[in-house]
Amino acid sequence: MNYKTAGESHGKGLLALIENFPAGFEIDVSAIDAELCRRQGGYGRGGRQKIESDKVEILTGVWCGKTTGAPITLWIKNADNRIDTTPEITTPRPGHVDLAGAVKFGLPIRPIMERASARETAARVAAGSLAKQYLAYKGITVVGFVRSIGNSESNLTDEQIQKINCEIDSLDAVEILRRRNNSQFYIVCSDEELAERESRLREFIDGVAAAGDSVGGLIEARAFGVPIGLGSHVQWDQKLDGDIAKSIMSIQAIKGVEIGLGFNVTKMLGSKVHDPIEYDSTQKKSPNQGFVRKTNNAGGIEGGISNGETIVVKCAMKPIPTMRKPLDSIDWNTKEIKPATYERSDVCAVSAASVVVENVLAAVLLNAFQNCRNEQKN
Repeated sequence: MNYKTAGESHGKGLLALIENFPAGFEIDVSAIDAELCRRQGGYGRGGRQKIESDKVEILTGVWCGKTTGAPITLWIKNADNRIDTTPEITTPRPGHVDLAGAVKFGLPIRPIMERASARETAARVAAGSLAKQYLAYKGITVVGFVRSIGNSESNLTDEQIQKINCEIDSLDAVEILRRRNNSQFYIVCSDEELAERESRLREFIDGVAAAGDSVGGLIEARAFGVPIGLGSHVQWDQKLDGDIAKSIMSIQAIKGVEIGLGFNVTKMLGSKVHDPIEYDSTQKKSPNQGFVRKTNNAGGIEGGISNGETIVVKCAMKPIPTMRKPLDSIDWNTKEIKPATYERSDVCAVSAASVVVENVLAAVLLNAFQNCRNEQKN
């Protein structure tokens, strides 16, 4: 499977063109719409989410509700589609593609920002949701959630952070999904602690909004039930972790990707980093074929190939560059110093981004899953 997207933030709509999706699979449109709705959720979102009510329409590649093997076209209509009458802007936003794109293509800033907008991720979520449905059919569950928002929990001790990490590591996919879906922020914590933690997050984000600023956070996605063998070691561009990192780094505002322990491996000795291998004969018919680990520091991938453990991906989202109290910029026409452009925007979109990360990861895994099956056939 591979896919492309098209469309602008205030254009007629967004389109995802999906190729090489398995034939004969029955699509649950309501499940795609549910993911689109989750992408519009989360605390700290802007006014655009009150205007749009994203729904997917399948234009091609499906017959009587089932895929045909032909290219699939998914369409999401924009309610706010005033692209031709939206005023031009002349002061590029620091941290956005406004300036670099305008210089590169020799165009005004407006068409650059329209395509670069995170509104484009609605199409990626739709495509990834389709992939996620097929993976679930094959016993693979992908779930994304929010680890932290800004420094809202900087008062936590190392022991408290370790406790949270250990608790999440002990949960299966069903429980992570349950806890995540109970949270307005898409975080994963116990029912007893949820109200207090969410109150702290609301207070923090409200403070950021009052200051006219924006905030990012840490996102995690996990894939359960992934068999040994996705990806390959034989070429650099066939490594599963490389494909994951590239796809997630391509999401708007993502500035860093970790797999497993990630950057923490730089502080540890090899004896504490690598996961000892054991064999459990009772699991010989499972996706991991009986090979198990007590730890999963590798995040489910070794040498570019899935090793049968849960795939664990973390990524860092920067604060959105559109702020109500903008930074200084340069007027495109006069070259004078002026405040950067402000348009309707989010204060915090970390929760929404976790939905995008989850579905982008699903698309990567389906592609790897299909490649693995083709290699086995050959």
